[in-house]
Amino acid sequence: MSSVSELGYLGMSVTDLDAWRAYAAEVAGMEVVDEGESDRIYLRMDLWHHRIALIKGDTDDLAYMGWRLGDPTEFEAMVEKLTNAGIAVTVASDAEARERRVLGLAKLTDPGGNPTEIFYGPQVDAHKPFHPGRPMFGKFVTGSEGIGHCILRQDDVEAAAAFYRLLGLRGSVEYQLHLPNGMVAMPYFMHCNERQHSVAFGLGPMEKRINHLMFEYTELDDLGLAHDIVRERQIDVALQLGKHANDLALTFYCANPSGWLWEFGWGARKAPAQQEFYTRDIFGHGNEAQGYGMDVPLQ
Repeated sequence: MSSVSELGYLGMSVTDLDAWRAYAAEVAGMEVVDEGESDRIYLRMDLWHHRIALIKGDTDDLAYMGWRLGDPTEFEAMVEKLTNAGIAVTVASDAEARERRVLGLAKLTDPGGNPTEIFYGPQVDAHKPFHPGRPMFGKFVTGSEGIGHCILRQDDVEAAAAFYRLLGLRGSVEYQLHLPNGMVAMPYFMHCNERQHSVAFGLGPMEKRINHLMFEYTELDDLGLAHDIVRERQIDVALQLGKHANDLALTFYCANPSGWLWEFGWGARKAPAQQEFYTRDIFGHGNEAQGYGMDVPLQ
């Protein structure tokens, strides 16, 4: 049975490419690649041509997300499986695949309306060493674990879970968080490889398609440097430094130039074989800047 192996890339619509160029390189440490295209730049985190495409647009939001399959046979099997399940899938043209720097590409939409892609054969520039945008002690955690994870807008959690199970992800509710209004938030986390989760949803109404993207450093010192830079530049921090109960990652959440969140992390554990749930985080993650959709009690 065909299954996706990683969250391979993201495309982001942004209104201010210059602000993003500085933020990605100087704050996060990613390598900015400018190939002379007037409407976009690319962000490297490893030897792939890119993991993130920043595309000039009228909105600041997720443009698309790409899930990887191993080869053409698995790709075709996934297209067939999704089609048989009643999901509209469009196999992209060769020109569209070249734009993504992949060998094969298909487009669809998840139940929350998020543009979703499946692909195989990413372009890997093994001849070009990764060159971080600022000094770093280590690298980013990518490889077979993909780019990281994101929390998406989903109005129907069960429909979203069923969709991502079709792609081959596993998971369930991992938190029961008691809100001040008496409601209980039960976010849903799913994984497809050793990364503890690659996608999550169920945090309630969201203005944008995406609440946050999490990426992970191999070295704790790089997380500390990023935290210092964020504080020095007085960038909004929505959740203070803390340790999650589910993935055991030490992280903080701060605003990006598009007005949503990037979660900077280190030290996440691998995905468990069986599901668990938690009622709070281990420490930290206190609420600070409001209005970013993470005003939840994790302490």
